[in-house]
Amino acid sequence: MKTTVSELLVRFMERLGVSHVFGIPGAHILPVYDCLYDSPIKSVLAKHEQGAAFMAGGFARVSGGIGACLATAGPGATNLVTGIANAYADKQPILIVTGETSTYIFGKGGLQESSGEGGAIDQTALFGGITRYHKVVERTDYLGQVLNRAARILLSAAPGPVLLSVPYNVQKEQVPDNLLDGIDFHPMAALKSHAPASELAALIAEARYPVIIAGHGCVQAGAQAAVAHLSEALNIPVATSLKAKGVISEGAGLSLGSLGVTSDGRAYRYIVEYADLVIFLGASFNERTSYLWDGTLLAGKKIAQVDIDEGQLEKVFKADLAIHGDLGAVLDDLLAAVETAAMASKSLDRLAGHSASSSPAKFRLMEHLFTRLAARFQEDVQIFDDNIIFAQRFFKSALSNRYFPNSGISSLGHAIPAAIGARFAKPRPTFAILGDGGFQMCCMEIMTAVNYAIPLNIVVINNAAMGLIRKNQSQLYGGRYIDCDFVNPDFAYLALAFGIRHWKIEAEADVDALFAKADLTGSINLIEIMLDKNAFPDYRSNR
Repeated sequence: MKTTVSELLVRFMERLGVSHVFGIPGAHILPVYDCLYDSPIKSVLAKHEQGAAFMAGGFARVSGGIGACLATAGPGATNLVTGIANAYADKQPILIVTGETSTYIFGKGGLQESSGEGGAIDQTALFGGITRYHKVVERTDYLGQVLNRAARILLSAAPGPVLLSVPYNVQKEQVPDNLLDGIDFHPMAALKSHAPASELAALIAEARYPVIIAGHGCVQAGAQAAVAHLSEALNIPVATSLKAKGVISEGAGLSLGSLGVTSDGRAYRYIVEYADLVIFLGASFNERTSYLWDGTLLAGKKIAQVDIDEGQLEKVFKADLAIHGDLGAVLDDLLAAVETAAMASKSLDRLAGHSASSSPAKFRLMEHLFTRLAARFQEDVQIFDDNIIFAQRFFKSALSNRYFPNSGISSLGHAIPAAIGARFAKPRPTFAILGDGGFQMCCMEIMTAVNYAIPLNIVVINNAAMGLIRKNQSQLYGGRYIDCDFVNPDFAYLALAFGIRHWKIEAEADVDALFAKADLTGSINLIEIMLDKNAFPDYRSNR
């Protein structure tokens, strides 16, 4: 029996567990779209291919499964670049299928051709550096091998985006309908630790004031409960990276909050002043977390590091102990070793009274918003945040909440489409938080939420400026402001045009009214919060 390549690709997605695919149809990908008509996979029409890629990323981050997007040839594919690059940096399992001109016109100047022949755009070169695997499928005789490699990467413990570009004529070719039987669709097991936990247990036993820095690897490994158990069993305070915010509840007594340049500074001060052992668990110690790799953070301390990614071990510091292994397995072994040794709990005498620094008055409105948000949604809220600066300092994440900062390549215009994709994955109260500059890069995707009746709360910080650029130009360039200020649309009328509710916040009473009156779980809200364009955060990025 035979089937078409386009039908096989849809069945391939079904076998991978893909439930939603985000994209925009075009002539060169229509055979695949036509096969989706009879598939249980739900297709979602985005307004821009970059938005579709961000939606697929948001879906993957929340669901833990594979995100997927479709695009046509030429500009359809090239519009995906930033979203794919973001997924690559975040190691997200995203399957991207794009169309291409038919092989028999390669090099002849076909409409939207990107074969790399005859002066056409070279798609292989374009996507080679931002995908784990990219293939232009010019023939069907090796299709099975291509799909098997794609599946192995997408289902691995360290996945990333996979892009398959299929020419129009190849999509319509016939292949054996049992071709998928030779593909392994089983998730690849994570690396198990072979390093004994006894050495790490010995370091902890010797330390008086150890501190855990929990990174996103703890989330990926599903090790939140194990981190909390270790912390509570031995009285070890926990700071998280921005991306791991909420690994333990930030209201817990042993939480130091989030470590990083835009945080409240509590974790930084405790580590610098008291810690004698710093234990990195799945944390890369990047620019934000490390305060631009401030040497005083780790000076005079012993360092232990555990990571499944060998490339992260000792990437930016020398560790006294580096363990390459699965965090869950390492923590299980460590907890067993701690219990066997009947290790004594650490003293918390330095933690008592160690509070966060006071909030600047210029940001009290932002603080009030995030305080009320945390109080209202103490569980099961998901927040996609492009701004980061205020949430890291003011939002106290509970264990069951999920905070998704715009990490990856930190692209503006990410929060709204990523939150839409997430809402397709899990029907939880969802917030997209972003500045007014980023908003104008992606606001068209609000209509995607409207079209599919996806409840969403969009918080736009209105300071009529590219805030980070204005801050840097103030701090480092003598106030020589250029191309950072602009005029915003009237957000009330914009919301009216979208057919959604608008809320304007200019005072704390407006925040209270929002949480008292707005339907924040079942409707789409555009929440405009005003901020003085000259209210700059104090931290410096040195550029």
